[in-house]
Amino acid sequence: MDVQIVLYEGFDELDAVGPFEVFANATSAGGDLPPTLVTLDERDTVTASHGLRVGVDGVLSDPDLLVVPGGGWNDRSSAGAWSQVEQGDLPEAVARIAETDAVVTSVCTGGMILAHAGVLDGRPAVTHRGALDDLREFDVEVREERVVDDGDLVTAGGVTSGIDLALHLVERFAGGDVAERVTTEMEWERESE
Repeated sequence: MDVQIVLYEGFDELDAVGPFEVFANATSAGGDLPPTLVTLDERDTVTASHGLRVGVDGVLSDPDLLVVPGGGWNDRSSAGAWSQVEQGDLPEAVARIAETDAVVTSVCTGGMILAHAGVLDGRPAVTHRGALDDLREFDVEVREERVVDDGDLVTAGGVTSGIDLALHLVERFAGGDVAERVTTEMEWERESE
């Protein structure tokens, strides 16, 4: 399975790195979920919201599973999800991918990028609690849960819920045994979904 985590300037570190580690550990435990870090354009690194510079594996293509992290929405940062919505390229790319057989997911305020892409229309979803009112401005069935699974669309709430989202997807695509091994390896206590 081709798992791509799309990065952009100002993304929240844990929104991307948490799921990356879960998918990497799942692959080591026998699952077929190797993650890659991608961007919309060719570049070597991206700087996250707290200053972490992250290397990039390639350019966003046609993944089987797309993870869109958040960051920089609630404070309307000049770098982050808010800026990505203003620029429009990432929401357009997400909308294009959502028209394929891919599973599209978001962590935290990455859900606002999905909302602006139109992929949440008429569907249940969640985002960071600080952006729930923004999400309610769309035709979305807003849920206040850590992970909301609607088949080919899976969203997660605040920052740490990205780990629960990834574990949920590992269980779905690689089985409960692999998810349990990852949970044990990471010493993570899964929250109820």
